[in-house]
Amino acid sequence: MKKLKNNEQVNLYQYEEALEDSGVKYIAGVDEVGRGPLAGPVVVAAVILPINLRIKGINDSKQLSEKKRNELYKIIMKEALSVNVCFIDEKTVDEINIYEATKKGMLEAISGLSIKPEHVLIDAMPLHELELPHTSIIHGDAMSASIGAASIIAKVTRDEFMNEMDKKYPVYGFAKHKGYCTKEHLEMLEKYGPCEIHRKSFAPVSKHYTKQIQMDLFEEEDSE
Repeated sequence: MKKLKNNEQVNLYQYEEALEDSGVKYIAGVDEVGRGPLAGPVVVAAVILPINLRIKGINDSKQLSEKKRNELYKIIMKEALSVNVCFIDEKTVDEINIYEATKKGMLEAISGLSIKPEHVLIDAMPLHELELPHTSIIHGDAMSASIGAASIIAKVTRDEFMNEMDKKYPVYGFAKHKGYCTKEHLEMLEKYGPCEIHRKSFAPVSKHYTKQIQMDLFEEEDSE
């Protein structure tokens, strides 16, 4: 469990227990991974855990080691009543912006669950379009077990995807930084320019994309 500054412990099942006490049986947790990277998709997961199930170690996926995330991923996938994962690719991010892309992914992840949730717990994002009863919780992945579980599913899924992209585009080092804005990533962008999965609307990428287009135009003019 996450410790607060005053050493109090967060009950990661506090929201679930309150809903369960009011008679709610199917509670979905929703979270995303990948809002900040320069490359790759936003991945959103929605998870419905059985009531009364308590999985030890669930927390914000960023606070867990890769080994622990992978262990919890297997447990969650085995025990969950329903899991749905949604990818919103870089082209969509460029078209509608990262905020709208995240919202789109959350709505699709929820609607694709095999069980219709009676209440949805969401990490931070306000989803006014969602007709189901729902609660948006700031830092929800560290405050709610259902959201934390969704965070773990989304993180492991996206990391696996970026590992595959590393094989396809090995020069960028995606397996190390997963598309985030690291020094190494920026250096490779400077050297090679963006690839197909880079988010061309993000400033560190767009300047290289513009330069790439200009070079292509110059090459076309020289060939005429």
